[in-house]
Amino acid sequence: MATVDYRSLAEGIVREVGGEDNIVSAAHCATRLRLKLRDESKADKAAVEKLPGVITVMQAGGQYQVVVGNNVPSVYAELGRITKLGGDEAPADGDDAPKGNLFNRFIDLVSSIIQPIIWPLAAAGLLKAFLSMAVQFGWLNVESQTYVILAAAADAIFYFLPLFLAITAARWFKANQFTSMAIAGALVYPSIVALGAAGEPVSFAGLPVVMMNYTSSVIPIIVAVWLQGYLERFLNKVLPSALRNFTTPLLTILIMVPLVLMTVGPITTFIAQAISSGVNAVFGFAPWLAGAILGGFWQVFVLFGLHWGLIPIITNDLGTQGYSLLTGPLLSAVLAQAAATLAVFVRTRNTARRQVAGPAALSGFLAGITEPGIYGVNLPLKKPFYFGIAGGVVGGAIAAIGGSAANSFVFPSLLSIPAFTQVGNFTLQMIGTTAAVVIAFTLTFLFGPREAEAPVAAQPGETTPPAPSTDGSLADVGAPATGTSSGATAATATLPTGTATATEVAGTVEVLAPVDGTAVALAEVPDKVFASGALGKGLGIVPTDGHVHAPISGTVKAAMKSGHAYGIKSPGGVEVLVHIGIDTVQLDGRGFSPAVTRGDQVKAGDLLAVVDLDVVAEAGYDPTTLVVITNTAQLAGVVPTAQGTVTHGQPAVTVQI
Repeated sequence: MATVDYRSLAEGIVREVGGEDNIVSAAHCATRLRLKLRDESKADKAAVEKLPGVITVMQAGGQYQVVVGNNVPSVYAELGRITKLGGDEAPADGDDAPKGNLFNRFIDLVSSIIQPIIWPLAAAGLLKAFLSMAVQFGWLNVESQTYVILAAAADAIFYFLPLFLAITAARWFKANQFTSMAIAGALVYPSIVALGAAGEPVSFAGLPVVMMNYTSSVIPIIVAVWLQGYLERFLNKVLPSALRNFTTPLLTILIMVPLVLMTVGPITTFIAQAISSGVNAVFGFAPWLAGAILGGFWQVFVLFGLHWGLIPIITNDLGTQGYSLLTGPLLSAVLAQAAATLAVFVRTRNTARRQVAGPAALSGFLAGITEPGIYGVNLPLKKPFYFGIAGGVVGGAIAAIGGSAANSFVFPSLLSIPAFTQVGNFTLQMIGTTAAVVIAFTLTFLFGPREAEAPVAAQPGETTPPAPSTDGSLADVGAPATGTSSGATAATATLPTGTATATEVAGTVEVLAPVDGTAVALAEVPDKVFASGALGKGLGIVPTDGHVHAPISGTVKAAMKSGHAYGIKSPGGVEVLVHIGIDTVQLDGRGFSPAVTRGDQVKAGDLLAVVDLDVVAEAGYDPTTLVVITNTAQLAGVVPTAQGTVTHGQPAVTVQI
């Protein structure tokens, strides 16, 4: 496909499927452009299949799948340049969100939307931790202008969090991101914040508006952008094209800002007030139970913005009696989540996760800033978040039994512990806090997900540089290949004892089984494109273990962000696609832990990824792992050899170069 003009191909696909207006969303997997069409009858399947570069077209699972092979990222990138449907960095459409129970889908949605800003959140949280430490030890005066400037630098991303989330949510829900930012900006606009703080009745066009504080909130703006997407698509459909460009954002902002203020605010405020009244009532007859509720679910309240219903009570208590019993359990709630994050840092072998978890745990412990840890580590992994809640429940109950409370408004953290020494039983506060930390850390360390270790990079001289591609297939996905080796080059990969060796000797290559399981003929795989051999010859393996290994030594030329597919090119020019499961791109990474990225050098037998087969099964997808030689047409011969039960590392396909 070296001669294929990707721009022309993308334009042709859009034209033949009925135009951009007929495309609801676009995404791609390892080999296919996946389109959701408003009306599939408008698409000319035969015309699409005749386009240069298109292998075939499939209509399945509510999607119009255009199979273009390994060059699909290039076609998708061009699609993003000529339409408003996305591009290289655009996530899957919100409608393609991971399947599963509603709560897990919600967690995955929130985690995916927040993920792009995790690094700035972690950095700002670390800065807040250092500022808190500097103030605590008297190195910096909070009245100084230096502190004010540094505090603004550290606080801005948290205060204006809805603005940042507006961008990522807009990309997820396929809404106009600048209109989303305008809506978010209105929610945190100084005069709107002041209206909420004043506590006086507010109305809009004669209708009452129940105000709340939207700064640092997460859920309101996500809901707003979700609704915005539907509104924009409706307006773009009914408005004349001559007016659409400026009328759509005008009407969207005009409708969405008052709508959010009049719906999200009242609903959130009502729930928050109900929680606040309930917790206060429980404190009257069962302090331990109220402490357990606050200690366990404070971070959940923060996630939904419901904690703002408790803040006025805490502030009032501090002003009238000098302390608030509601603050006692919060130390356990915050430090338990920080401890769970720290356990992930210690336990995980995923370098990227460790890089987030380390500073996130530090900012949680020292400054009480848990957003980086929760959104970047605990919530996406789920179990650490649950274990943090468990620790908070126990610690909060113990602290409440002792009547512990802070005598000033502080972020619960290690540095704020002196604020808890004057009211109630400080010993029980420390016992509860310690219990919360120990429980969260221990449970996460023992039972949390153990993510895959990235493979060790090949040392110089161990792997021959990849040969330049002559057909433009895998080489087009990543950086241009370098080197001068030919198909006759010999390269031997060393595997652990007891496994076969993948070799390229005298023009013969043994491609190994990437997983343990049962081999099946490619024609029996429940996917028409793979089964037809359109993407190349190979076989399928129904896995019995979730560890997926490299079937050949070479360069990783393609590594899907979702972790479900990998393309490897050997030094001799053999191109192998390892595709984990059928249609598992729909999981959008849930259950997959990649161990390699594009450009990595791997040896046969190195770990590519770890997949949770239970997650795949629960979501209703076939876990069959495919091993396909994608440049079969350029090779002398490709013969699948594995039959029956196989173990990873055993020869599976013999290739003649």
